[in-house]
Amino acid sequence: VSVLPYLFPLMDGLQYGRFLLGSEEAGANPLVVIVALLYSLYRSIPFSGFAAFFALNFLSGNPSLNRLVRFNMQQAIFLDIALFFPSLVIGLGTLIGGNIPGLNVPAVAGEVFSDVIFGTLLLTLAYCVVSSLFGKEPSSIPFVSDSVKDRMPTIDMFDDNGQFVPRESREDKDKDDKDKK
Repeated sequence: VSVLPYLFPLMDGLQYGRFLLGSEEAGANPLVVIVALLYSLYRSIPFSGFAAFFALNFLSGNPSLNRLVRFNMQQAIFLDIALFFPSLVIGLGTLIGGNIPGLNVPAVAGEVFSDVIFGTLLLTLAYCVVSSLFGKEPSSIPFVSDSVKDRMPTIDMFDDNGQFVPRESREDKDKDDKDKK
């Protein structure tokens, strides 16, 4: 169950794998066929990405769910948001490249860029899935995991009465405790 949220960034990242997954050889792979069916289902539902985003965001705030499941939900959201930046680079490159006379970027450059993004996404998702299956938080993804950790509530974020204590107050208390020693 804890690995299911990673279908969200996978479905949104399949656009980068179109050159790898669109080949005739890939169609013979049963895993690619299953992913293609899931992608067709995902895209056939209007606003499915929007609904998945809000569902994962809402469920990740439910403290009755296992912490690993909530962590994976938040990390899947952050990974999906991170996929925005490569598409921004592609869009800006197309806009700028099309307006500069004499600049002709070969099509293979776009294919390589998409393949690298897709490969990076697959490796990241593989790391997350394997770590989760072993019961370990996949918390070593630069920038993303740190942001998720900041959003995940822990027991030290609450005082003895169960009231939330802001980070600044906790840091001041930790500093005062060190000064007393």
